[in-house]
Amino acid sequence: MDVITHKCPNCGGALTFDPSDQKFHCPFCLSVFSEDEVTAFEEKQKEAQMADQPPVGTQTITEDTEPQLQEDIQQQANEAAAQMDLFLCPSCGAEIVTDATTAATYCYFCHNPVVLSGRLSGEFLPNKVLPFAVEKEEATEKFLTWAKKKWFVPRDFFDQSQVEKLTGVYFPYWAVDAEMDGQLTGTGTSLRIWRVGEIEYTEHKQFAVTRQGKIRIKELIKNALSKNVQQKMVTGVQPFPLEKAVDFRSQYLAGFQAEKRDIEYQALSDEVKQELSGYAENLLSDTVNGYTSFNRTQRSIDITKQQNNYVLLPVWLVTYRADDPNKSAFYYAMNGQTGKVSGVLPISYQRLGLISGGIFAAIAIIGMIVGYFI
Repeated sequence: MDVITHKCPNCGGALTFDPSDQKFHCPFCLSVFSEDEVTAFEEKQKEAQMADQPPVGTQTITEDTEPQLQEDIQQQANEAAAQMDLFLCPSCGAEIVTDATTAATYCYFCHNPVVLSGRLSGEFLPNKVLPFAVEKEEATEKFLTWAKKKWFVPRDFFDQSQVEKLTGVYFPYWAVDAEMDGQLTGTGTSLRIWRVGEIEYTEHKQFAVTRQGKIRIKELIKNALSKNVQQKMVTGVQPFPLEKAVDFRSQYLAGFQAEKRDIEYQALSDEVKQELSGYAENLLSDTVNGYTSFNRTQRSIDITKQQNNYVLLPVWLVTYRADDPNKSAFYYAMNGQTGKVSGVLPISYQRLGLISGGIFAAIAIIGMIVGYFI
């Protein structure tokens, strides 16, 4: 599996993506490049390597190779790609250990960003990526402002070491666009009541109602990662402005972490179909008005066109775990494009106890003073 670090065309330093100007920065020579410039440079580098050096460590399968041997070699290659969790940093050669869904991370020794491109290729190649637009400095400031408004939060939650855990992560999602033909039929009832003198009159009128039309649903977002409990927090920072998403380039992952999907669309298809049908029915029902009540008798929703895009969406994430390993972890998330926040903060029961004790003490003192004057 390829492990790459996007290099500066000028000095060879590791590039990182800067959300503030949507460009790629070199921290060594301070050069700034656009995505087109980085892509063009890397294409030239790749062409030069292919011309000068044959692939290293490649086993050629020819027509003379035994069919069983060919099958064994292919099976070994597939197993190695699926189970490979240990990689070498292309900058310093240090070993990088990841789990099965990590697609971009940092080298813990030289701190250069690395992209495990093999995990984002072939069938796992994302269609789109929504780049970060909120810088880490801005995300940190928003995090501290949000957390300091809450009472009874442990003091170490604001430590520098805790703030440094703020990490930009690209999470995988399925984005579904669909077009549907819908028809809704039912009975609409109109009720009118009036009085003439002492007599009350009630009039019931029933109408056969039909509604039909073409419905278009854009960007229905479904989570494509099962292992992270942080997904609950990520759901809280939606929606994402998918109209700003761009065609996927691994350069956008430089300087951030990324996860690859482990939920295939087939596992979500029934849920998506039901959700799309529900939205379509609600839209048709909203056009039925002017009646006291409406009783649906028949519904027909046919999906005529559907497009499923595999996209990576940006989230700033903080994880907090107290010293007691048996206690739950707490998560804070921020939408990397809009800045919307979501999270559950820990409670310091010691601080809560001190404040509660102070309140009861104050009440007791007031009671004593009142009793003295009485």
